[in-house]
Amino acid sequence: MYIDRLLRIIAGGFILISLILAHMHSEKWLWFTAFVGLNLFQSGFSNWCPMITFLEKLGVPRFPGQRMQA
Repeated sequence: MYIDRLLRIIAGGFILISLILAHMHSEKWLWFTAFVGLNLFQSGFSNWCPMITFLEKLGVPRFPGQRMQA
């Protein structure tokens, strides 16, 4: 799996989890939802996302044909 696809899965998962937590526990979890959304918004303009940096350090390949690093 490549970074772009994994990033979307992680962001969507964070949003769904924070919405469930806001519904079941505290509405303050919506701040986390807003943080994820704001981060996605800024990365659209700046082409930089902290999660991509983290995934690259874990060795997740960015492009097809690129091997995972051990």
